[in-house]
Amino acid sequence: MNKNTVKTYVLLAALGGLMILVGGAVGGGSGATIGLILGLVITGASYWFSATIAIKAARAVPVSEAEMPEYYRVVRELTQRAGMPMPKLHVTPDLQPNAFATGRNPSHAAVAVTQGILQTLDWDELRGVLAHEISHVGNRDILIGSVAAAIAMAITFVSRMALWFGGDDDNNIFALLALAILGPVAAFLLQMALTRSREYEADRSGARLIGDGEPLARALTKIEAGVRAVPMKVQPAEASMYIVNPLTGRKIAFANLFMTHPPTADRIARLRSGEWRS
Repeated sequence: MNKNTVKTYVLLAALGGLMILVGGAVGGGSGATIGLILGLVITGASYWFSATIAIKAARAVPVSEAEMPEYYRVVRELTQRAGMPMPKLHVTPDLQPNAFATGRNPSHAAVAVTQGILQTLDWDELRGVLAHEISHVGNRDILIGSVAAAIAMAITFVSRMALWFGGDDDNNIFALLALAILGPVAAFLLQMALTRSREYEADRSGARLIGDGEPLARALTKIEAGVRAVPMKVQPAEASMYIVNPLTGRKIAFANLFMTHPPTADRIARLRSGEWRS
């Protein structure tokens, strides 16, 4: 079994256990039951609908081959080289240059690029970016990434609901405190599941797929400048999906807790050093 698949099951089990513990602490036996039900709903939805959640959160829309023939041509070439099924292709309306892949396995994968990246990169550079995303699919990173992001968003949402509905009596205060810590817990789970090495490996695999590290290195240089110059509305828990963290350089509450990308300059240096050939 792929190590990322194992991580996914461990993450889902940890979430279920966490929800039971919190529910029990807040409401005793009945609270634990509610926590179990809530945990099952969230874990099930995270596994089966993680791609849909990610696509909708990014406001991505599917595009046809007639609309974007070059997009299809490049992805088809890359997936055929990698021996993988063709993913569904999407475009988001964001003007920040960025891209991500999502889905529970290569047969149920989706790739999305922003309008900004289409306007910023040439097709040689986009080929490097898409090779990186296809490598995430092939390395089975997208399941653990999508599930972790969905879980982190769900836990963060629950903690915010606690802040909104916390009452004045002692029991509600304890419930509020118990739930308010779930944001950092979500971040911890995300960071445990998503190591920075997966980005280095996708860079390496992508460069090998096209036989050249320079197109992705040039693309990362432009994307890094773009994410600093052009804001994008994205939840910190979703930022891990993108090729470059879309919140780079911004002061956003809890954003640093969700940082799972290595420094872009290090990635560029590795690509240009030829390390990917080894």
